Amino acid sequence: MDDTLHSGPDSIYDVLGVGFGPSNLALAIAVEEHNARVPAAERLRAGFLERQPHFGWHRGMLIDDATMQVPFLKDLVTMRDPSSDFSFLCYLQERGRLVDFLNQKTLFPLRVEFHDYFEWAAARVKHLVAYSAEVLAVEPVMTEDGEIRWFDVISRDPGDPARTVLRRARNISVATGLEPHLPPDTVLSDRVWHTSQLVPRVAELVAAGIPVRRAVVLGAGQSAAEAVDYLHRTLTETEVCAVHAKYGYTPADDSPFANRIFDPEAVDLYFNAPPGVKQSFFDYHRSTNYSVVDMDLIQSLYSTTYREKVQGRQRLRILNVSRIRDVRALDDRLDVTVEFLPTGERKVLAVDILVHATGYRSSDIGVILGDAAKLCLRDEEDAVRVGRDHRVELTPEVTAGVYLQGGTEHTHGITSTLLSTTAIRAGEIRDSLLANRASALADIPA
Repeated sequence: MDDTLHSGPDSIYDVLGVGFGPSNLALAIAVEEHNARVPAAERLRAGFLERQPHFGWHRGMLIDDATMQVPFLKDLVTMRDPSSDFSFLCYLQERGRLVDFLNQKTLFPLRVEFHDYFEWAAARVKHLVAYSAEVLAVEPVMTEDGEIRWFDVISRDPGDPARTVLRRARNISVATGLEPHLPPDTVLSDRVWHTSQLVPRVAELVAAGIPVRRAVVLGAGQSAAEAVDYLHRTLTETEVCAVHAKYGYTPADDSPFANRIFDPEAVDLYFNAPPGVKQSFFDYHRSTNYSVVDMDLIQSLYSTTYREKVQGRQRLRILNVSRIRDVRALDDRLDVTVEFLPTGERKVLAVDILVHATGYRSSDIGVILGDAAKLCLRDEEDAVRVGRDHRVELTPEVTAGVYLQGGTEHTHGITSTLLSTTAIRAGEIRDSLLANRASALADIPA
């Protein structure tokens, strides 16, 4: 494998990854491990483009004591190949913490530790990645006989952002992750944040010694509850108000039978099920992931509110069954209008910080692929059609491939945007790349 990424139409990749978070990192490892086992002629040529200057995964929510919500065995490789030396356990051994971790008797590492594991793995395949290389366009390349055999991927030159670099690939793997979801007309500012910005924003306030009288967190899911808890613990003189439309936080269903929705076999069942059954799957098991909170955190927040009532000084307030109806930005504060839904009563809160814990959504494939998105076939609901191997179904003249890592909940189920099947999916995409290359070679006349 080359030590650096090459560019130009004469240097063709078997797969170029757009984005380099955990999903394409897992694919890079799967390709690297395959290439180490086979002769040079059978290796896959892979490269990955990432707009960030270095690897990063949800850095804004790397709260010091927050733990992962998936067990460490659902790392980048173990579910695909338990013998891989890219596993979390191998990372612990190399860091000298394996025994210490085992003595905790937990399956759920700290989030900051798992991020360090990702960085450790990314450093081992850094020769496959160009950072500070934002993808600007994906252009189909048509041969003289009308076949679209490649895609030209155009990205910023990391050494000179004013210039662009072109790379040609037989396949692309789109793994640009999730983007913050905000209420309509919301504009982020020094006072209005999304939870994706939480930790660095708070650090800036603390470092500058800026007082915060009141902070409001909008949302009822895990990130919202974590943000409320973090702000309350970190800004010790601040009143923190949690605003959500629910009566109370809903506990996450992490029971063993419900958790089977994250099993690799569940993806097969979901993919092959009729549309109505797919929807039922989703509705029945929303409580495993969507707008739910770990029970330990719910109990901790409740204990805090009760303790403060006993002490006669309430800094943590739960404004339940409520919605934010208006936000006015003034010179020295925000005026946030909160409506109590059962009565319609409204009150205006003077707020220094408003944090939107309103979740994420998958990136728009049309924005990522540009004109190439017109080649993607769509179903009756106008959703992109995707095969079981995560390869997008394209118009007949296209023999190049587009693989989606994420944004396929409509075809592959609830794990599409989660870590649970990342390792398995990477192996499936690698195997699909190999199978399609073998098929293409078999079609070439002797």
